Amino acid sequence: MSGFEFVFSLFGLILGLALAEGLGGLARALKASHRVRIGWPTALLGLFVSCDVVTFWMYGWAVRDLIPISWPVLFGGFLVTALYYVAASLVFPDDPEEWTDLNAHFDKHRRKVIGALLLCNVALFATVIWLDGFPPLTLRSLVIAWSFFPVSALAIAAKDRRVTLGCLVWLIALYPLSAVWGAG
Repeated sequence: MSGFEFVFSLFGLILGLALAEGLGGLARALKASHRVRIGWPTALLGLFVSCDVVTFWMYGWAVRDLIPISWPVLFGGFLVTALYYVAASLVFPDDPEEWTDLNAHFDKHRRKVIGALLLCNVALFATVIWLDGFPPLTLRSLVIAWSFFPVSALAIAAKDRRVTLGCLVWLIALYPLSAVWGAG
């Protein structure tokens, strides 16, 4: 077993549990949909968390040959993946039937969820810069990578739910955009 396989077995387990937690929350909400309105805010937040978890997993693979095996790396990776798990667990309530409208649950937890993902991405970018140096600033990197930070911060700070939803739409759109806008 390589050092990366050893380290990422823990990270992959927690990231997989984060995805399962988010999907389990969605399943519970869908089962209760005859009594609870899910709404776009919660759906978008769940999609954003899922996309970001998968992207973090992909970044882990991309930097696998650069990651030194050490206690700080293992513990730092644990903290980031634990944040992902907690964020995913906050998207949907444990008992959706306790809420008549999940928009109220969204309003209560969105700052914590988006803030956790912002922290995870700050840690990811800092690690990539530490391991591989500062990436070149191109129009693609400014739009796809660097716009994540101010848009996430705006989504956290916004008092108007419509602004937050616009930010979530932008953030979610970055994932397919990065796939079709080649790195070249």
